[in-house]
Amino acid sequence: MKLPLVTSFVVSCLVFVASHSRLVVAQEFPKDQTITIIVGFVAGGASDTSTRLIARELANNLGQPVVVENKPGAGSMLASQYVANAKADGTVLLLGSVGPMAVIPHLMKLSFDPLRDLAPITMGVSFANVLVVPASLNITTLAEFVALAKKNPGKLAYASTGIGSSAHLAGELFGQRAGVDLVHVPYKGGSAAMIDLLGSRIEAYYSTPSSAAAHIQSKKLIAIATTGLTRPEGLASLPTIAESGYPDFNATNWYAYVAPGKTPTAILDRWNTEFVKVLTTPSVRDALLAMGLIPDPMTRQGLADYMAKESATWKSVIQERNIKIE
Repeated sequence: MKLPLVTSFVVSCLVFVASHSRLVVAQEFPKDQTITIIVGFVAGGASDTSTRLIARELANNLGQPVVVENKPGAGSMLASQYVANAKADGTVLLLGSVGPMAVIPHLMKLSFDPLRDLAPITMGVSFANVLVVPASLNITTLAEFVALAKKNPGKLAYASTGIGSSAHLAGELFGQRAGVDLVHVPYKGGSAAMIDLLGSRIEAYYSTPSSAAAHIQSKKLIAIATTGLTRPEGLASLPTIAESGYPDFNATNWYAYVAPGKTPTAILDRWNTEFVKVLTTPSVRDALLAMGLIPDPMTRQGLADYMAKESATWKSVIQERNIKIE
């Protein structure tokens, strides 16, 4: 049976459109091109090291180059802005973090909106800080720390690696929840903060577990709580702030993978698949855990919801605590 001429033409068009659509989808992912992951921190840190590990595995799986490029500066905002303005074809990605994605936008006016102009792919890794005090302070519990702070309002100081850093936010959130008045002392790096803490020139520091481990073991520092919702591996005997009388307290470091905001959905979905595959590979997972990092792959929507919640939380803390960039 022959189809009418018009019907045959329509069918031919539909077949062409369907075939063309499949071809476009197949060509959307940047195959055979170099992929660049931008990291807004200097080389050698946990964020950089973990990303390079993941990049190597991605390159092996995809059969194409995946390189890491460091663009430090302005609390990682330079890197974030660079990727927000990059070509949205899936060849340039960003290691996003709590500062530029959920904190700094509430501290200063930006030329872009991280939640709008950067598209979520998946969470990469996260880890909690540990609240440590010098042994000379003669306290061993969070309750004793709060009691000492309330007895000496405005006199105890805690260190951070800068305004808007995870350590700063943890201290402000704890001050809000516990009703204590602590002095924030920002440092340019964790090493300088640790030196002053060990010298008892400051009273507390929300340190990364890896930085504090040796000093905790030597008993020069006393660990009194961790800042996440669950106890991290290696510190299973140490209570969280949340379970020490401050329910739902959560101030963690997190590093997520995002792309320019106008990147096609098909490319973002494919990148989600590739990153999740790497993050759930046993050898990669074990290597990240050995660094003190917790692999935390999730759906694109899951990451979008998480970042929106983090942004709302830190906006509230920034406003209530009247935090400003000095």
